[in-house]
Amino acid sequence: MELTGKKILLVEDDKTLNFIIRDNLEEAGYDVKATENGEEAWDVFQKNQFDLCLFDVMLPKLDGFSLAKKVREKDVSIPVIFLTAKSMTEDKINGFTLGGDDYITKPFSMEELLLRIKVFLKRSHTEEVEKEELSSCKVGHFDFLFDNLTLQHGDEKRTLTYKEAELLRYFCENSNTVLSRSDILKNVWGSDDYYLGRSLDVFISRLRKYLKSDPDIKIINLHGIGFRFNASVEKR
Repeated sequence: MELTGKKILLVEDDKTLNFIIRDNLEEAGYDVKATENGEEAWDVFQKNQFDLCLFDVMLPKLDGFSLAKKVREKDVSIPVIFLTAKSMTEDKINGFTLGGDDYITKPFSMEELLLRIKVFLKRSHTEEVEKEELSSCKVGHFDFLFDNLTLQHGDEKRTLTYKEAELLRYFCENSNTVLSRSDILKNVWGSDDYYLGRSLDVFISRLRKYLKSDPDIKIINLHGIGFRFNASVEKR
């Protein structure tokens, strides 16, 4: 599977770290556009097409969270990974709430960063190749089209973020089955080592909001165990 040449927007105000990350990404075959402040990054983002974003949180002129919010208003599907020295749970939840897909706390190894990036881009590439296999399903009265990240009922159509779509797909594939938090995180994010339960709750709250017009669809919280997605799912 060829992932080299994928375009990444890197925003890091530490000049040394910016250079190290860019150098490693380019050595791995990625096409990197690196900036050092949020305003410049936003300008660059609007003028180019990217496959993935790496945002430091503490940025001059426009912080990473605000930048991610603006990016999400323009493109809901592009993966956004935060790079930050902040490790507080509330900061992570804030990042996920604003549309972040992953969160790496400094200091981190380049091997870890490259692996996270590869996982996101590989999954995106797989969906492009395997649209027929992952095409769509009927969830209650909704049509869920995973290949273009949409959830639709009648004239109401919503575009999901990449992680929202992955989580909903996992629920649909395992409807009416008890799923542990650990299993959800491993299957949707690739690992349960980096996430607290409250971060997952952010995504589940979003899905509940999106699906609330169908009272027969329920995401039941099983305290101390995990979740059960109660819904009629017709795979296509």
